[in-house]
Amino acid sequence: MRNQLNLNIALLFFLLLFSKNVGATHNRAGEITYKHISGYTFEVTVSTYTNSQSEANRDRLVVYWGDGTYETVFRDNTPVFLPNSYQYQTYTARHTYPGPGIYQILMEDPNRNLGINNIPNSVNTLFSIKTTMLIGTFSGTNTTPVLLNPPIDRAARGHLFIHNPAAYDVDGDSISYELTVCTAENGQPIPGYEYPPYTDTLYINNITGDLVWDTPVDTGAYNIAIFINEWRDGVKIGRISRDMQVNVYNTNNNPPVNSQVNDYCVEAGDTIMFEFTCTDADNDLIEFEMRGGPLTNSNAYYEILEAGAGYINGRFVWATSCNDAREQPYSVVLKSNDKVIGDISLVDISSFEIKVLHNSPENLKALPGTDTIRVEWDVTDCGLAAGYNIYRRVGYYGFVADSCENGVPEYTGYKLLAKVPGKNTNFFTDDNNGLGLVPGFDYCYIVTAYYNDNAESFASEEVCTTLIPGVPSMLQVSVLSDSETNGSVLVGWAKPVSLDTMAKGPYQYRVYRQAPGETVYSQVAVLPTASLSDTTYIDNSINTLVYPYYYSVKLFYTDNSGNWAEYPGSETASSLYIDLAGKDNAIGLEMKKRSPWLNYEYQVYRKPDETSPYELVARITENTYTDSGLPNGVPFTYRAISKGTRPVDDINYFVENISHINTTSAIDSFPPCAPELAVMSMCDSSYNFLRWTSPFTVCGSDDVVSYRVYYRPRIEGSFEQIATVMPPDTTFLHSSNLETLAAVYGVSAVDSFGNESNITVTIIDTCIMYALPNVFSPDGDGINDIYTAYNPGGFVKTVDMKIYNRYGQLVFETTNANIEWNGDIPASKKRVSPGVYYYICDVFEPRLTGESHITLKGFIHVFSGEKTSIQKE
Repeated sequence: MRNQLNLNIALLFFLLLFSKNVGATHNRAGEITYKHISGYTFEVTVSTYTNSQSEANRDRLVVYWGDGTYETVFRDNTPVFLPNSYQYQTYTARHTYPGPGIYQILMEDPNRNLGINNIPNSVNTLFSIKTTMLIGTFSGTNTTPVLLNPPIDRAARGHLFIHNPAAYDVDGDSISYELTVCTAENGQPIPGYEYPPYTDTLYINNITGDLVWDTPVDTGAYNIAIFINEWRDGVKIGRISRDMQVNVYNTNNNPPVNSQVNDYCVEAGDTIMFEFTCTDADNDLIEFEMRGGPLTNSNAYYEILEAGAGYINGRFVWATSCNDAREQPYSVVLKSNDKVIGDISLVDISSFEIKVLHNSPENLKALPGTDTIRVEWDVTDCGLAAGYNIYRRVGYYGFVADSCENGVPEYTGYKLLAKVPGKNTNFFTDDNNGLGLVPGFDYCYIVTAYYNDNAESFASEEVCTTLIPGVPSMLQVSVLSDSETNGSVLVGWAKPVSLDTMAKGPYQYRVYRQAPGETVYSQVAVLPTASLSDTTYIDNSINTLVYPYYYSVKLFYTDNSGNWAEYPGSETASSLYIDLAGKDNAIGLEMKKRSPWLNYEYQVYRKPDETSPYELVARITENTYTDSGLPNGVPFTYRAISKGTRPVDDINYFVENISHINTTSAIDSFPPCAPELAVMSMCDSSYNFLRWTSPFTVCGSDDVVSYRVYYRPRIEGSFEQIATVMPPDTTFLHSSNLETLAAVYGVSAVDSFGNESNITVTIIDTCIMYALPNVFSPDGDGINDIYTAYNPGGFVKTVDMKIYNRYGQLVFETTNANIEWNGDIPASKKRVSPGVYYYICDVFEPRLTGESHITLKGFIHVFSGEKTSIQKE
């Protein structure tokens, strides 16, 4: 087995050497895509389009993973030979990344094909393509879009040219497009690269992906690069750089013309079907194809209906399902080309979008109580709903959505009331956030389903209801006196007018109370009444310095058997109380109560001490108020009187209630806004440099006295405060003596009252923590005599390094992270001969997710008698 391994290594060594020296002039176009496998493992595919006539077409390429490692990846398949001397091949490999971070996957290969007009000396210019991935705990897993339209095309001088990559993202992420430049070594722009010349314009539609060249002015080959960006929740999570080639020809041929195809919206489960026509002014025969996400699904297809000289009619059909519904639309590209003998064939491209929307929840019901409404609906069977949105407005609107209008638009007056998580939770009780609904209004509801990709279904039907009037109807819960032991509350209600005939006297009103801190109602009074006119009760000897108090009054009558029976439909009402929040030189007030009447005004009173009288400071119509211009640290006591109305049995009652009192002081309890943090790793010096923007610059906060800096060496775990930085104009820190330069930092601002802002968090993992030189000369001249690893800071503690000669024989091995090889073969104590050696080094690095294992592979050129500078690979 060991001999076989040595043989394989030797074979690989010579194949790699051979591939370095083969002639080149072949790369024409390509891109890199990947799909998530599990954890931090991804399957990466390099797709290249090359000159099929070149001897330089590779059966393997070197892929740089972006984490300091690289790998030789073999071709997947027998190359596919395409018209016009194009050859298509793919190279696929799986790679496990050390943890979260931003990684740029790079492939570079000598060289480009001869004669590219907008790349100087193209035949001697290296070809490179790259893709950037973001691995983050916050963004979830990701697979790049698939580009269904090849990056090779033909254009005619003087004719409009359009190309579309037909990007399809299986994750449903948003896609945008932008022009960029072609690249060479290390993925850097090619010196002297220019966009192809045009008569009017060259641009890409950043939404549809249509690349428009209006119009080519000269013939020949041109290369254009475009970025395909992925977005999720407003965050860019990936980027493909596609390098494509367009060949421009002189021709008397006219391209075909596609009829206009509109964008469509369709409800999941419905079938979308439309017809289109492609025509040709020269009466050439035409063929067409369609590419896009729907056509990766067996439920979608296109077909030819009729064809003849100068025209072709086609039809697109897609029987959608709930599995197709998502937030982002599907892009589809229609490409037609004429079939010309003896001339260049030309194309027309049209792109359109189809959005598949989730079905609406069905069978919505609104079931009223005296001050609550229970909303129910059927569990949606369309897709994996994450939950439901509940919308409410007062009064019927009559909303009917159009075919592309999901959710509930603002113009309807509906407001989002609640989000109910869970697909199988199909009810919600509206109690007005614990305050109770007020009678006398039509409460209307709409429900939608929401999904994890931010999609929202069509709206349900609209249902409305009114509250059931309570018997008796509550009118007052008013604090009459303030005392810890001898307080009192007035409870009042309306005399019932229209009772059921079965409810005969004599009667009783029974008063129930739930005091602060209690969870059940207790009976506190039984009030016999013959005429029902006794409609008040004073609850004495209670602690009114705490709140709120809840009261319910129930009517009892004598039934046919002479027993007491409760009349259905009692109500609940609470005392009015004020929540206070001390602010900087101000106090915020919020009036709170649960009552079935509507208040139209609150009178706010204030006093600075026990001996002073209350002073009216405001009349407000809303339930919030800010009392400003107050000194910090001085206590103020507040009381409010609410005024309202309630219609009961055709009588409009005037309602007035006095609140509990409450006391607090103005104080600066609001933290400054968070600083903006940037971190740069000084890799060679083994420290991280932190710089942040002060809150004064960010939002105008002018009371910052210091900053707190936090650190942790792992993605997960708790922060450790490592520094307090002051004075406030000092906005930087050198962080050294670390376990690893890969780290998570946080910084916050603290004001003079000790209020701390939110912590701004930044992840840094940019250093190549370990690298190996590719040359050394153990000749005793004191220069490059020892083969030593690049291990700044000494963060890597151990490795498994093996070095082989050209025959696959092991000549040196060590676990010393610094290597420190003097060129001797330990077994023979002899110095190795000059030449090229192959190494495999397993490196154990500390990374953000813990210790990470990576494998480095490469060559060491051993020289003798030469002074050679060390280069890091």
